[in-house]
Amino acid sequence: MAGTILVTGGTGTLGKLVVPLLREAGRDVRVLTRNARPARDGVEYVTGDLVKGEGIEKAVAGAEVVLHLAGGPKGDEEAARNLARAVGGAGVRHLVHISVIGADHMPIGWFRAKLGAERAVAESGVPWTTLRAAQFHDLVLTMVSKMAKLPVIPVPGGLRFQPVDAREVAARIAELALGEPAGLVPDLAGPKVYGMGELSRGYLEARGKHRLLLPVRMPGKVGRAYRAGENLTLDGAAVGRRTWEDFLVERVEA
Repeated sequence: MAGTILVTGGTGTLGKLVVPLLREAGRDVRVLTRNARPARDGVEYVTGDLVKGEGIEKAVAGAEVVLHLAGGPKGDEEAARNLARAVGGAGVRHLVHISVIGADHMPIGWFRAKLGAERAVAESGVPWTTLRAAQFHDLVLTMVSKMAKLPVIPVPGGLRFQPVDAREVAARIAELALGEPAGLVPDLAGPKVYGMGELSRGYLEARGKHRLLLPVRMPGKVGRAYRAGENLTLDGAAVGRRTWEDFLVERVEA
């Protein structure tokens, strides 16, 4: 019988989609969470904190596969290194990690932390798989909805995204967790590349709103990296099917 899969970030946007897929595949699932929860729907919850290094050994004990989905605005590299140290001596067979497209190129602290987390996984001593995905539709929606509250929406020139549906990422990462270690696999991006203006206009139309869009220039290294498309994978990526327009119809217009 296949062993337990530990999921970090199992209560987040992606984790809430992945855990049921693993259960449907007949796997025992354990979730590491900062807040205590009773077992539910065949899922065990273990309390711990990856950044603080608390409760990790108990969480990984007896796990065959560890699926690292936890992430936040700060501490991703430290969390991954704490997890990597724990899995190294726990008999884990496969360490699976979700990262972001552009982790090795974008001159932004959050991307550098993601790259550091990738390195921690690769150096753990445990066979591993890392999937880099584009920004989820959900994240883009949060961003454009906040900007739409302004009387004028700034549109940074050259800022483009390839948003992907979180359900498609969940299906792919579950598939990887149930498979054999594969190292760095092809990126997963959405089917279309959008400028910031296109994303904002699509949202405004779906909400029946009108705003003035003001082009602005992004200066410095960050602006140059975005204009060069360093946050995109235009060739060699796996491509999802659900577009930004599909997502808006379901999430906003409905």
